Parts: sequence; structure tokens; C-alpha cells
Amino acid sequence: MPTDRPIIVVGCPRSGTTMLQLMLHAHPRIAIPPETRFVLAAFREYKQFGDLRVPDNRRALARRIVDQRETRFCDLGLDADEMVEHIAAGPGTLGSVLATIFQRYAARFSKPRWGDKRPAYLHNVDILLRLFPDAQFINIVRDGRDCVASLKEMSWYRKDLYAMAAGWARAVDDARRAKRKLGPTQWYELRYEDLVADPHARLAELCAYLGEEFHPAMAEPSAVAEVAVPSFKTWHARTHAPVTTQRVQSWQSRLTREEIGLCEAVLGSRLVAQGYELSGGIRPARSELLRYGWTATPQRFDPARRSISRVASQLRRDEDLAYVPVEQAPAAVLHRQAAPAAVESESRVDAAQ
Repeated sequence: MPTDRPIIVVGCPRSGTTMLQLMLHAHPRIAIPPETRFVLAAFREYKQFGDLRVPDNRRALARRIVDQRETRFCDLGLDADEMVEHIAAGPGTLGSVLATIFQRYAARFSKPRWGDKRPAYLHNVDILLRLFPDAQFINIVRDGRDCVASLKEMSWYRKDLYAMAAGWARAVDDARRAKRKLGPTQWYELRYEDLVADPHARLAELCAYLGEEFHPAMAEPSAVAEVAVPSFKTWHARTHAPVTTQRVQSWQSRLTREEIGLCEAVLGSRLVAQGYELSGGIRPARSELLRYGWTATPQRFDPARRSISRVASQLRRDEDLAYVPVEQAPAAVLHRQAAPAAVESESRVDAAQ
């Protein structure tokens, strides 16, 4: 039976998440937008807008999302004013506010199913589950050395080889925890190398997990790149070309001998666990590792993640944040709009403080 469960694509940066986004967007029933920046930000800030059962509070939050350029709402091709009114008229939960945007994006392409893609979601799976409890996650994994080699070439990434390697290690560790927690009905993992080597077979398996029929157009993601990848993202230029294995193991020529040794010293056990062979190169001296800030369990946390974690830890487990699935929306809207006047008044006071 067809489903409308949200699809969340995660993975370490430069592991193929954008290619996978396009493959899914090429499916006739699925729409995955360009990478946005409003989901985690809204989760971090939503309390300042008061009780979201109140339409005016939802309207204020919606305006914050659609008017801020850093949210990347502007990349979705949707009318901001119309979106604000759709959200104000919808169900009164944070998940529903966010889902409404993705639903309208899917409707732009006449598709019933929606999703989202962002590498940072891999480190915030618990938050995504609070918002979209029935979401299906897809984690794409790529050789950590290739991820590091690719990150080195990005103008927007910090030029710290250890930080790049530590980011891949953190991605592997967080994915392992999420996989244990969610199980096979909500977590699916595939390797970049397998996907580019045989797109039809791997995508057919992925579609089985999603409960969808495989469509051959998925294996030609470049056909939808003009629509689903903003032109300013020049670092995604390869998404406009056919799927190829050309970049598999390109770390062998893109990293120096010393960089390969550092990556394998820091990531060795994780690389092997993911099925990648080590080169057997010379391990850096301990003094060299210490110069990069190496520890036995490399991990770095950014302030934004700590801030979100604090918000998550303060939430009551019974607080209703979850989106309302499409088939439940009409009744849910009526129920939530019937909030007592006293609640609405109290919420306005909260929002003003």
C-alpha cells in the first residue's frame, strides 16, 4: 500500500547525500528539496513563539522561516505569503508547521510524498523523530578518506584535516547508535561505492525499504539537477553529470602520503568495520598526531549542536511536537483550532515575553 511517510536523507558531508537526494526526487511519487536550514533552527527557537495551537503564533513562526535568507526557503520556489497562510491554517504542532512546507514543495511537482536532506540531521536523529515519528531514514556511507579528500577542496569547509576525519568518525558513530535504536523499518544504510557501481540494483533495494516501486529515472539524477540543486552551489557541479565510479578511491591521488597515514591512524577501525581496506601506509608519529589534536575517540562538537542538545534535554517527553499525517489533518486541524480562549490568551502573553 502506498505510504506518505517522510524520508530523511543523512550522511557525512561529501558522502553522496545530494546525489541520493536527486535520485529520490527523480521518483514520480517523491519530492526531496534542496538542502534547507530551517528545521533545526525552528526546533531551537520555537518556544519563543508561544503556544503553536494559536494560529497567530504559527503565523509568526512561519514568517520567521520564510523571510530569513539563511533558512534557504528561497530555494524552494514557493510563495512566501501563501506558505504563511497555509501554516496558520494547519495543525498546531511544530512538526506540522515544518511538514506543511515540505508538503507544499511536493505539491509543486504533483507528488504525494516528501522528505528532506541534510548531513547535520545524522547528529540530531532524536529531534527529527520528535517532529516526524514515522520518518524513514536513509544513511549513505562513503569511504572516510574520500570524504576527507573531497572536503579539502571545499571553499566553505575548515581546512583542518583532523576535524574532517573526526567528522566522518562522528558520523559513523552516530549512525551506529541510530541503527540500533530504530531497526530495519526506519533505518536503511547503503554505501556510496555500491550505489554508483550499480544504481539500478541498489535503488531497487532502497525502494523496497521505502515501500515504493523502483523507477528507472532514479538512476539518472542529473535530469532533475537543474530543478533540485540551486545554481549557486557550484560544489555540486558533478550532480549535473551521469552517475560514475570515477571518484571511488580517488583519495589515493587526492591525499598526500602523510594525509592518508593520518586518516588511517584516526579512522582505521571504523574504516575496516565499514568494509574499507587500509592501505598499510606508515602510521604518523605520535607527536604528529598530537599536533593535529588526535585522541583515541576523535570527536568535536560545535556550539549550535550543544545549544540544540540543551533544548532537547529540557523538553517534556509528552510535549506534542509531532506532525499530523495527511490523512489525519482535517480532524486534527479542527481539534487544535478549538483550543480554549484562555489558552490562546496565555499563549499570547508567553509569546510577548
